[in-house]
Amino acid sequence: MTESDQQAVSRRGPLTAITFYFVCLLLFPAILVGYVLWISKTYAGRTSGVSGTAQGPLSARWFQHRLGTRRDEPAHRLLMVLPGVSPLAVRLVFGPMLLAHRLSGYVPRAFRYPFEGDVSLQNQASARQTFYDSVVDRYLADVAQVVILGAGFDTRAFRLPKETRVRSFEVDTLKTLTLKQEVLKKAGVNPAEVTFVAADFEKKDWLSRLVEAGFDVDKPTLFLWEGVTPYLDRAAVEDTLRKIAGTAQGSILAFDYLTTEVLESRSLYLRTVRASLRAGGEPLKFGIDSTPPSSERLAELLRSCGLSPGEQHTFGQELDEKRAWGGFATAIVQE
Repeated sequence: MTESDQQAVSRRGPLTAITFYFVCLLLFPAILVGYVLWISKTYAGRTSGVSGTAQGPLSARWFQHRLGTRRDEPAHRLLMVLPGVSPLAVRLVFGPMLLAHRLSGYVPRAFRYPFEGDVSLQNQASARQTFYDSVVDRYLADVAQVVILGAGFDTRAFRLPKETRVRSFEVDTLKTLTLKQEVLKKAGVNPAEVTFVAADFEKKDWLSRLVEAGFDVDKPTLFLWEGVTPYLDRAAVEDTLRKIAGTAQGSILAFDYLTTEVLESRSLYLRTVRASLRAGGEPLKFGIDSTPPSSERLAELLRSCGLSPGEQHTFGQELDEKRAWGGFATAIVQE
């Protein structure tokens, strides 16, 4: 079944969805056991350097690959060899859903590709794949370098077309990148395709280290900053934006962000999310001012750091009593 066929099936009325969720309900005990095993092993293995917030999007890409909606062979290989990840737990959590998909043809909305419709906090990790893929498709031919900031266990650099002549860099902490190179080799993915640069955004040394590794500030670059800004303090976010603004004219930054609504809301769901992230050692720190319209607050920040706003997608209704919770955006380096 092609990707377009799968997308058509996923929208073909309620029967496919009913069948899918009925099978999942029957097998829910296995899913629950897998989830508990997954969480317990993740927390037990926190010293391994595997970020929980990096593991989540990787597992989503792994499942999309298995569904056939978005092929990502490096992600498929990488997840199962990460320290702190139980292959049994992965199979228990996703196996019932994969079986339900094969019986019904239904694709849950959170795993559809390309993603369409309203983006929620629950499905934004999958939805942003469509955004970043579209940015890469649009700008890759116009740049000489791709830099993935806070790369974590991202596999995008290993999915770039083989005929492309761009040079790829990944920036993250030494602990994360050392572990990533080890598991890439274990997974049979050649890490030599990418230049790894160890740096800390909050120590503000990433650009100098990038240049030392061979990055050319005078060549147009595509910067991808996925799932990172909420975990940095404001000074680090602004410093990173200013450093990018000092690179070659025509360089593009693509990033996602949360607003202060997520950081300050008293809703039970968001308080639980924040508490869970704090317990995992990755608290939320930064959000764009949610005062409507938040898109203008974002544009003000970008301009103050020397960047020109590009495209912007705001998520959530913007009313006095209900504010946007985040978005996807690009920024442009101009003269």
